[in-house]
Amino acid sequence: MDVQPNNHSLWNKTLVRFALIIAVGEYIILIKNVAKAMLRRPPSPALILKQLYDVGVASLPVVAITGFFTGLVLAAQSFYQLSDKGLASVTGLMVAKAMMTELGPVLTAFMVTGRVGAAMCAELGTMRVTEQIDAMQTMSVNPNAYLIAPRFIAGTFMMPLLTIFSIAVGIYGGYLISVFYFNMAPSSYWDPMPIHITFFDFLTGIIKGFVFGILILTIACFKGLRTSGGAAGVGRSTTNSVVVTYCCILLSNFVLTIALNIIYDAFSRGGS
Repeated sequence: MDVQPNNHSLWNKTLVRFALIIAVGEYIILIKNVAKAMLRRPPSPALILKQLYDVGVASLPVVAITGFFTGLVLAAQSFYQLSDKGLASVTGLMVAKAMMTELGPVLTAFMVTGRVGAAMCAELGTMRVTEQIDAMQTMSVNPNAYLIAPRFIAGTFMMPLLTIFSIAVGIYGGYLISVFYFNMAPSSYWDPMPIHITFFDFLTGIIKGFVFGILILTIACFKGLRTSGGAAGVGRSTTNSVVVTYCCILLSNFVLTIALNIIYDAFSRGGS
């Protein structure tokens, strides 16, 4: 005999199917509310300075290590692949191009996600499950203005700067191994860069860093505020936050690469 599912189970299945749409809608609403809170009353400078330190200054060591060894690997691989073809002189150019347009922004975003995004999600998730955020709302304190807005400002401001730092360290790391290990002349490493690297390459990395900063901070805060289920829920939210942020970074990196190059080609043709 066929058993018809009750209305409750049908409703649960419907919610599961549309969970992604619901989450995206709530995420957009959160960003809108944070923007309104910042415009209505800017966060305290002390809160912003604390987040600037946590997001930016405290991330310098891990970003430096990542950028430096990425530059070493890029230079080594480029030299090994190109030296037997007589193209070793473009090693520096390949390192600089890759660091500016792709690896610098993406790897910096990954490191900041693991160090800052996970910590923020866990912090806000703990505040949610211990009802500290509810207590703030009871005392007429807007969590969007007090908790999220300073983190949002710090992330969007510091991520481009961290990206520039990573690019510079990576290029210098490539210089060290090229000159002192592969015995390249310093001029062979540096001279092709002013000729073939454009301001657009540098701007691409800055724009990507800015967008990645928005994604990292907003997703971490969104996941943290939606945490439930005690300590286990905090762990799940933190893990989901990192995984979702990584996927969004990779997707947005592809979209930005295509879009920025299309815009650049359009302006180049228009200028000519």
